[in-house]
Amino acid sequence: MIRKHLQNNSLHLHKCEELAREINAVFPLSPEVQRAIAQTEREIFVPRGFKHHAYKLDALPLSSNQWISSPLTVAKMTEALAPQNVDSVLEIGCGSGYQAAVLSKLFRRVFTIERIEKLLMEARERFKQLGLTNINTRFDDGTRGWRSYAPYDRILFSASAKEPPVSLFDQLADGGILVAPIEENGQQVITRFIKNGNKIKVQKLDSCLFVPVKNGIER
Repeated sequence: MIRKHLQNNSLHLHKCEELAREINAVFPLSPEVQRAIAQTEREIFVPRGFKHHAYKLDALPLSSNQWISSPLTVAKMTEALAPQNVDSVLEIGCGSGYQAAVLSKLFRRVFTIERIEKLLMEARERFKQLGLTNINTRFDDGTRGWRSYAPYDRILFSASAKEPPVSLFDQLADGGILVAPIEENGQQVITRFIKNGNKIKVQKLDSCLFVPVKNGIER
């Protein structure tokens, strides 16, 4: 049994490495982000009926009318954070937990919020299964952020909106970066916001597709 488990782990990681190389061929990755994707077993975060699609560059359906983003989108969002040499990141919209798991390879402290209780419970089990002890989870309306541990070096907003909630900028460290999919002319654009004192610099990066932000919680 132990040998079979180790063989399965080795096979999964080999597929992860192939996935990271495939993403890098389409969208050049920094060595750190490529390594993080290569070390994160996406198959664990995919619903049972879609395991055979786990290592394709496709978004996949989750329960509660949610989606696990395509690995390519996860890579783009992660790169947009500029995750090198920073300590903490807050993710709004935990979903399956895959994005947070990738971030856990890059940040010392990951904080992630999910408004749908069922999704968060499932994500927590996956983190436990993988032994990811640096991910802190919270069941709440993510638009409020998580003030207890602010300020954050980076904030990742994983739902589309016209603009990020002002409360999140209040929880972003000076010099910090917030990345969000912004709705613009019927499309969504990965947008990077860089905080410099009272000023926010905006950079439009790439097209994307996320579920729209919702307020409140869902039990």
